[in-house]
Amino acid sequence: MARQLSLQSWAARFQLLPKPELHLHLEGTMEPATVVALAGKYGDLLTEGAVAARYAARDFTAFIEAYKWVTSYLRAPADYALAARRMCEQLLAQNVVYAEITLSVGVMLLRKQDVAANFAAIREATAPYQHAGLRLQWIFDAVRQFGPAAACDVARCAVDLRGAGVIAFGMGGDELSRPAAEFRDVYEYAAAHGLHRLVHAGEIGGPDSVRDAVEILGAERIGHGIASAADPELMALLAERSIGLELCPTSNLCTGALARHLGRPNAHTDACPDARLAEHPLPLLFRAGIPISISTDDPAMFSTTLNAEYATLEQMGLGGEEMLRISESAFRGAFLPSEEKMALVQSFRAQAAALGLL
Repeated sequence: MARQLSLQSWAARFQLLPKPELHLHLEGTMEPATVVALAGKYGDLLTEGAVAARYAARDFTAFIEAYKWVTSYLRAPADYALAARRMCEQLLAQNVVYAEITLSVGVMLLRKQDVAANFAAIREATAPYQHAGLRLQWIFDAVRQFGPAAACDVARCAVDLRGAGVIAFGMGGDELSRPAAEFRDVYEYAAAHGLHRLVHAGEIGGPDSVRDAVEILGAERIGHGIASAADPELMALLAERSIGLELCPTSNLCTGALARHLGRPNAHTDACPDARLAEHPLPLLFRAGIPISISTDDPAMFSTTLNAEYATLEQMGLGGEEMLRISESAFRGAFLPSEEKMALVQSFRAQAAALGLL
């Protein structure tokens, strides 16, 4: 039956499926209306148009500056609670049933905030949505350019709050700022205390950044990792070890990461045109046998949704069966016990069959 559906009908039904979201920054989910509300609380009168203009990043540096700006309005536990509630509403509206949410704890610590109080407010705010069928777990993220001592502080916070739903320690920020070797001890500490390990790598860095994340830091999944496509041996390694890539196509367009990967660091000019989704290495990575998932990264900042990210797969030449396999792969890559992952996969496949997609 799946082959008899029109593309439009197939896509509409796919949106009804339960979905996982593995690479999502809470801070990047704040829609302009939320930012306006928080800014107003602190005496800054903004318009939604002004926020959207700040969000319109054209390269990675501009994105980092926009991220620093918007997080400056998260100053108290109540602010994080508001952002968390609105994030949950967005996820439930897209039939997301499981999500691993990244929190920029490195930024909280830099701003001398009480991480435990912020996290308690987030958990309280999200509890009703979890009762409504949205399973959430949490990743505490360090900022690479802040250095290993600051990263260690984040890891200690993550260890302290493991029993409250923190499952992993990750590291984002500028992957070109410091070598992976500086963070070896921090990652060994996180692993010794039972945390999963994640690294943003191969986003604006090259294949060696991904390899170092795996070989030096023991990363179990890689945030982005699109540079892996330039190294067949690295792709084989990722496939062999089942190290997943959390792919965020629209993010890669907006930050210039894809253009950089394609050798167009000066995109956005007539002489050097923008990258296109059709040029994204996702199909190559997927067909190399690497576990991949589709995510939104910072959806409010990039004007995207999880459903829209899945729709980009058609522009990359992937078909319906491959879209289903990618979505199922994301459930399998979740940091959950095997039996819980299989329950999610079985539910996904049952609903896909009921919708005529299998």
